[in-house]
Amino acid sequence: MAEATLWDPASEPNAAGLLLGHFVASGLVTQKNLEIELLRLEKDAADVVHPSFLAQKCHTLQSMNNHLEAVLKEKRSLRQRLLKPMCQENLPIEAVYHRYMVHLLELAVTFIERLEDHLEIIRNVPHLDENLKKMSTALAEMDILVAETAELAENILKWREQQKEISSCIPRVLAEENFLHKYDVTVPP
Repeated sequence: MAEATLWDPASEPNAAGLLLGHFVASGLVTQKNLEIELLRLEKDAADVVHPSFLAQKCHTLQSMNNHLEAVLKEKRSLRQRLLKPMCQENLPIEAVYHRYMVHLLELAVTFIERLEDHLEIIRNVPHLDENLKKMSTALAEMDILVAETAELAENILKWREQQKEISSCIPRVLAEENFLHKYDVTVPP
């Protein structure tokens, strides 16, 4: 059985068939080119229009639709449940899991205690580059201060040596001065 094409005059006339027939008649395209293009399109769209793929999509959409219908039917009770506070409600937990719940609660309390510190760290992340630049500048200034302090310490040590020399010379100068006064010798200024 021959397959009917869009431009086949024996089939029902439609807009696409009429347009393609006009293109073939005017010589813009050949029937062979159209058949090749249709085969390529069928091959490209085969995975989308394949019945099993469409059935799977239809099933998924149907299940989503059923779920949304159930939600809409329960909309009033869901809204009331959401408005009702859940405080002081007991969650039934099997006894074998109680020790894990205790550990989980300890972890939750610790997390809540440290939450502010964690948030502060996260807030400072965008400023990390700026803080690193400030630290580099401060480090460079500290290096300069260390160099100046080393130079100052060296100068103090030199001054101390000079003071020791002067201190050692003072008794000798005083002795010479006393010697000169003893014999009434005056030193010209």
